[in-house]
Amino acid sequence: MWYESFFREQLADLKRQGNYRHFAELERHAGHFPRAFHHGIGRDVTVWCSNDYLGMGQHPTVLRAMTEATERYGAGAGGTRNISGTSPQHVALEHELAALHGKEAALLFTSGYMSNWATIGTLAQRMPGCIVLSDAANHASMIEGMRHSRAPKHIFRHNDPADLERVLASLPRDVPKIVAFESVYSMDGDIAPLAELCDVAERHQAMTYLDEVHGVGLYGAQGGGISDRDGVGHRLTVIEGTLAKGYGVVGGYIAGSAALCDFVRSFASGFIFSSALPPAVAAAALASVRHLRTSTTERAAHAERVARVRRRLNEEGLPHLANPSHIIPVMVGDPVQARLISEQLLTRHGVYVQPINYPTVPRGTERLRITPTPLHSDADIEVLVSALSEAWSEFSLARAA
Repeated sequence: MWYESFFREQLADLKRQGNYRHFAELERHAGHFPRAFHHGIGRDVTVWCSNDYLGMGQHPTVLRAMTEATERYGAGAGGTRNISGTSPQHVALEHELAALHGKEAALLFTSGYMSNWATIGTLAQRMPGCIVLSDAANHASMIEGMRHSRAPKHIFRHNDPADLERVLASLPRDVPKIVAFESVYSMDGDIAPLAELCDVAERHQAMTYLDEVHGVGLYGAQGGGISDRDGVGHRLTVIEGTLAKGYGVVGGYIAGSAALCDFVRSFASGFIFSSALPPAVAAAALASVRHLRTSTTERAAHAERVARVRRRLNEEGLPHLANPSHIIPVMVGDPVQARLISEQLLTRHGVYVQPINYPTVPRGTERLRITPTPLHSDADIEVLVSALSEAWSEFSLARAA
């Protein structure tokens, strides 16, 4: 049929551009992270691009909570919370997340993508005349929520409170507005000026919507993210987060006022018609959140490992974006070379780090996105940096001054 040839042509074009995504079959083993068995090459590799930033997906407390809950409650949730009922694990986790962010309530979703899509889409669609103001670098899930809402959207320059001020000043004051932005941007690793953005939004009586997915667990006295670290959580209307990165499990959530969370619960199709997180998953996430609210060990070790990797990259002249976060983008600038370097690191050195190409990042900014964890050793870092240095020489890539 004609559509089969269309599919094949489109895929072939992706491959020619170097933007075709290859999945690696990786088998993680509890207690051995960041090692994993790579079925494609038949050996253990060291993973350098996981979003399980603190290794909490392997933490004994988290594993024990999930195992005990599975044995007690079974594998699944049985359906949506509206029909199959909610569980004590869902309720306890939502209370814990609300307390983490200093909010009245929280609401769980099956993923961070769904929590953004459903919440932004519902709020912007159902508030009459609502206008959304979006940071230029916002995540696809936020953009999809805005698109789904069909509300008017204005884009302000990335991390630019002055440009947000300019856009807001051009809009009627008496219509609902949502200013949406992230805390840590996942590809460049830069951090938003949260207090300044809140200042502008408050002057124009606009709601604020913060995506904290790359901050929760990692920053702040309790792991509440950049908003926790900067002491601005109380100024944000909605804080959205994930349980799949810093907390090492899976799922997403929002935290806000009791009325707002109930409003989203009652009107968001993405919540109403999605099966709930299994109770065992919620129990594991609850154990992770509780642990990181009181333990600073993981965050301190994580920051030290990130600093060491950056220092060694600098010493070898390997170009990486300077930023104040835990995300280290090593810049290549060509999709084919990024793929070839990734393959060389894997096959020669057992270093697993995936290339990031268009459309995730703009063309010409292709990179290797490195995410150190507290569980990477000094020896792991030396193997990584040596392998990168070798590749930079073989591909005749420019080194940083």
